[in-house]
Amino acid sequence: MAHHHADLPYRRDRRARPASEGSQKAPFRQHFARHYAALDLGTNNCRLLIARPQGEGFAVVDAFSRIVRLGEGLATSGRLSDAAVERTIAALRICADKLKRRNVTLARSVATEACRRASNGTAFIERAYRETGIHLDVISAEEEARLAVLGCHVLLEPGNAPALVFDIGGGSTELVLIDTSTTVPTVIDWHSAPWGVVSLTESAGGGEGPAGLAAAYDRMRNLVRESFAPFADRLPKVDGPRRLLGTSGTVTTLASVHLGLDRYDRAQVDGLIAPADSMRAISQRLAHLSITERAKLPCIGRERADLVVAGCAILETILDLWPAERLGIADRGIREGILRRLMTSAA
Repeated sequence: MAHHHADLPYRRDRRARPASEGSQKAPFRQHFARHYAALDLGTNNCRLLIARPQGEGFAVVDAFSRIVRLGEGLATSGRLSDAAVERTIAALRICADKLKRRNVTLARSVATEACRRASNGTAFIERAYRETGIHLDVISAEEEARLAVLGCHVLLEPGNAPALVFDIGGGSTELVLIDTSTTVPTVIDWHSAPWGVVSLTESAGGGEGPAGLAAAYDRMRNLVRESFAPFADRLPKVDGPRRLLGTSGTVTTLASVHLGLDRYDRAQVDGLIAPADSMRAISQRLAHLSITERAKLPCIGRERADLVVAGCAILETILDLWPAERLGIADRGIREGILRRLMTSAA
């Protein structure tokens, strides 16, 4: 295990937990089909992945994803609202049921920016455990960034120069500069900005009519640019093509628009390499549409119509600081990173 210092911090505290008391008493015949689970509770989404080892990777057995907007209103109140907590607990109950029915051997559940920031985050974590049996570990922004890299780096285009991987979340955005010459990427530098699609929309979004929409987009771009500035100053000069890989609902949604899909199709989106110019053009177009117009677009709909523009502002700012010609799209990240760690540690 000596190689862990070179890639991702591997702390044995607050790691994986048995999914339930009964799962440890499973009959021996189930040993060869052990199920592992990773739950990622973000500011906007609650996502669960249950998988079993297969070859060099794993096969997905079950999955769950729901937009819960846990961080709704957090930017102004500093607290998780009662309505957001109820929505999230309801989603966690579904996850707990899946963990039980799939007889999961080992699971890890993590919570990110909303729970890091909220004054009642600890109380929510305690209630979630009391009512669902799910232990949520509130992880640092650094671990969040490193797990995302571990989960998606295989989708990077080949190359020798440093590559940039980013994760646009609901409450924060993580940027990670990596060296891919090692088997597991080495993190060269990383940065976490307190702007995700929820926090940025609540702080600077809105606007009506062409002028109002344009002004809101400029406000969002400026806030993100300021928060990225320290990292931008540290970025190295790169000879040749720059490699860039994004994981988040923002990039997968924009990729769907780029492909002209009528409905989301992970098989077409995950691993796609899209021209950066196309992603910029889509971002600009969405930023100048009203929320009603955005809601009518396939793969955006009412659920994402109010938040997608903040994601566009963050993405365009990333393309400014790391002007790659192509953008890799990943519909994978933290959950896959957790699963890889679980399966490696249990091997």
